[in-house]
Amino acid sequence: MLVLPFQSAAATLDHVGGKGASLSRMAIAGLPVPPGFYVTTAAYRRFVAANDLQAAIVDAARSAGTGSPAALDEVASRIAALFQAGTIPDEIVEALRRAYAGLGPGDPAVAVRSSATAEDLPGMSFAGQHETYLNMRGETMVLDAVKRCWASLWTARAIGYRARHGIRPEDVSLAVVVQELVPADVAGILFTANPVTGDRGEVILNASWGLGEAIVGGLVTPDHFVVDKRTGELRSQEIADKATMTVRTPDGTREEPVLAFQRGELALTGEQAAELARLGTRIEALYGQPMDVEWAIHDGQICVLQARPITALPEPAPQQTAAAPDWTLPKRDGKYMRASVIELLPDPLSPLFATLGLPAWNRAMGDLLRRMGLEGLMPDQALTTISGYAYYDLSMTAAQQAALVLRMFRTGKFVPGLFRTAKERWEHEARPHYDEVVRRWQAVDLQATQAQKLADGAGDIVEAAAQHYLAIQSGILPAAYNSEALFTLVYDRLVRRPDDPPALTFLLGYDSAPIWGEKSLYDLATWARAEDGLAQVLRDLPAERLAPAFAAKAAPPGVADEVWQSFVQRFAAHLDHFGHAIYDLDFAKPMPADDPAPLFGALKFFLNEQAPSPYTRQAAAVKARERAMAAVLKGRRGLRLALFWRLLRLAQSFAPLREDALADVGLGWVILRRIFRELGRRLAAAGVVGEQDDVFWLMLDELRQAAIALDTGSPVLDHHAAVAERRAAWQLERNATPPVALPVKAGARFLGVDWSGFLPARSGQDSGDTIRGIGASPGHVTGLARVLHGPDEFHQMRQGEILVAKITTPAWTPLFALAAGVVTDVGGPLSHGSIVAREYHIPAVLGTGVATTRLHSGTRVTVDGDVGAVHIAVEAADVASA
Repeated sequence: MLVLPFQSAAATLDHVGGKGASLSRMAIAGLPVPPGFYVTTAAYRRFVAANDLQAAIVDAARSAGTGSPAALDEVASRIAALFQAGTIPDEIVEALRRAYAGLGPGDPAVAVRSSATAEDLPGMSFAGQHETYLNMRGETMVLDAVKRCWASLWTARAIGYRARHGIRPEDVSLAVVVQELVPADVAGILFTANPVTGDRGEVILNASWGLGEAIVGGLVTPDHFVVDKRTGELRSQEIADKATMTVRTPDGTREEPVLAFQRGELALTGEQAAELARLGTRIEALYGQPMDVEWAIHDGQICVLQARPITALPEPAPQQTAAAPDWTLPKRDGKYMRASVIELLPDPLSPLFATLGLPAWNRAMGDLLRRMGLEGLMPDQALTTISGYAYYDLSMTAAQQAALVLRMFRTGKFVPGLFRTAKERWEHEARPHYDEVVRRWQAVDLQATQAQKLADGAGDIVEAAAQHYLAIQSGILPAAYNSEALFTLVYDRLVRRPDDPPALTFLLGYDSAPIWGEKSLYDLATWARAEDGLAQVLRDLPAERLAPAFAAKAAPPGVADEVWQSFVQRFAAHLDHFGHAIYDLDFAKPMPADDPAPLFGALKFFLNEQAPSPYTRQAAAVKARERAMAAVLKGRRGLRLALFWRLLRLAQSFAPLREDALADVGLGWVILRRIFRELGRRLAAAGVVGEQDDVFWLMLDELRQAAIALDTGSPVLDHHAAVAERRAAWQLERNATPPVALPVKAGARFLGVDWSGFLPARSGQDSGDTIRGIGASPGHVTGLARVLHGPDEFHQMRQGEILVAKITTPAWTPLFALAAGVVTDVGGPLSHGSIVAREYHIPAVLGTGVATTRLHSGTRVTVDGDVGAVHIAVEAADVASA
């Protein structure tokens, strides 16, 4: 492709250069990027080839090396003359003419910017090395500017810069960005971290009148603003004597004096500074690192012109440690623990989940306790929050505990009944009801539905989800726990001989939803390998590019349209079946169906023909299981064998059923998030929140009041400040490690029993080189840790690394194909991570409580799944996050 639109999925570094790839990334993300197009590196190479320039350019650049300024200038002049004498091929002229006409009638003013394949990269910005031409009008001016941009790849400063960084002249190419010019009233630069102090909590703004070239070129001292990134508050501002501004002329731009009354005026209002800070924070989140952003404002509208990583950012100066989280108990003599469903809530809760999700779970739990005849003996609100984290409230007096034990003894027959009916209650009651509510709302036109009805529908879905989970929690989960534990006990004590395999061998090799999901991706990769060009494109395109290409359904270069459409349909079918797997029970967190980018890492892995087949792995497990079962039959008779077979069948039936049930916990979360985001879109359009995902930072009552106001046309309360404050508080809370039991000194005793061995996270770790946890999958492995905090970091995982995470839910399963071992903060021998790690035959140590804070990506560790220990190497490998 000679020319590409900004939002093309093919706008990668190789095709449109660093600046172009960055603009495309922001445009696809919905950021306010002015429209435009790219003249690709293919066009540059076509021009060079058509004029037979490559050999002469490379020879000249090599002869200059990093020599004297005079030598570099002489070589640059020779190369510039070659470009000036060259003729642009007709196919490039025609493609550019069509794209330019698409920007609007007449001769729209555009900025023509160079975009090299080795610029705007971490560690090498190439800032100022190539040329930009502003206010170009008409095809003739634009074509001439494009040619001059091509030539600027070989300016003296660019040749010398690349030589100093060891970049070979034959390895570089250049694209050109042609972008609608913003006739800026004010423009400038922002840094999403303080480039002087390294403070990541500050946004630094420089602003001046007119086009931004005066600031970029160092022709003017701009106004300087410091904004608190978390709150948007203006920390400081300095007014500069802005004597010069860049303005437009009929044939380009020029510098002229600023009017006297403007020189001492602030170029930005406080509101504009706060809005720019919020925009910069969005861009930083998109890239996952501090950014340097060029921007412009015209008629009050902010536009983003460019963004690049900040190079050479200093480490922030040491600061006082943030205040410790407040673990004050809601009840002075209360007892609180993190267990059960809380395994799926590793982070502080979003305000919307805390005020909608938690109450729904409490109501479902109350219904269950009434059915068990235990109402009135336990707190009405069993789930609560402390310092933002979910906890079970187990506060009971001694008399209440005695009454509870007595009542449970009297109704003891009810509990076995729950286990016996577990499968039926899930398959024929809870799951169908949940599915019916979800399907009803999937058929609704959300945009045409009143806000109040959307809010009510969201409540219905969450209620059904809570009832579904309690059906699992009260039957399938404990049945799976107990049946496996009892089978293992009987096998080890009464049946197993010295040469017999471990009990785990009898429980592996069965299909379950996570395993089906892995096979689905593997099958898709197998099909893709047989399609011309498709596998190569899938390998080459970064995951963040594949996701928008999939959404746009437009075939990238190198893939036939019918092949790409078939891929899109197949991948969509995969998402239809498995896209509701949750990373986190909090519905504020995205899911694979929202953002499939994390899945593309596993897909890329399976594109390698040497990738292990899940079918082969499962077949080996089945064969080992059958051999073990045949061996038990030899020489054994009587009650022991009968008991063995009965307990084995029970354990084998519940192990995969448990994973199937948990995989459906988020069945309604996909449509639920669409409902919430539709409400958020309306609130953002009303100007009361910054973006649609801010809706998750509202409380339920606030959302309902806003819905009423939206439907009636009444004023809606502004929530910008509340959202910013809650986001900041959440981030501080997330940095803490919540105790598994409160009060800490009292430990995890309840009903006279110490439950610490049953909790999903360990407390009281030593500070040495060994981290203790639960040996959840046997074996030993040594490798480099890869600490991942969420799906947005999945692309960092490399084959053979040790996956370290707070928890792993079914949506994390694709990473197990790459991992050599697994370590988590939260989890036990029968949690999801344990079950899947065993199926993959990789060691796992779960429930450490501290792994994600004690370990760092690149640390060399040994995972001992037999004894539940992680040993940290004395010399840690210095490996940067990918």
